[in-house]
Amino acid sequence: MRIGELAERTGVSVRSLRYYEQQGLLSADRTTGGHREYPERAVDRVIRIQELFAAGLSSKKIALMLPCMRDADGGPSEIATPRLVDDLTAERARIDRLITDLVRSRDVLDEVIDAASGGR
Repeated sequence: MRIGELAERTGVSVRSLRYYEQQGLLSADRTTGGHREYPERAVDRVIRIQELFAAGLSSKKIALMLPCMRDADGGPSEIATPRLVDDLTAERARIDRLITDLVRSRDVLDEVIDAASGGR
């Protein structure tokens, strides 16, 4: 499928798809005319990339992870290294710390709102 169709099917801009390719997250074959041609499994790959970006991962970390994740056919393309598992565990711990900090900030804000409203 061409880049426009992949963009339409995934809801991701053509510009983002080109960025993913530059970062090594996505690959395409080229037609004789130089157009990108993506396999059907690219749809799942792009959706997975979007989920990982939404989880707060950087493109560098995503590039390390993708080869270790299951392909659309259900088979893993490679085995995760212990370092990758450690990196992902550390990333999850970082997100947990952010959540804790946000909850603390919300609680402080609730106290300020309560004080400002006269305890209503």
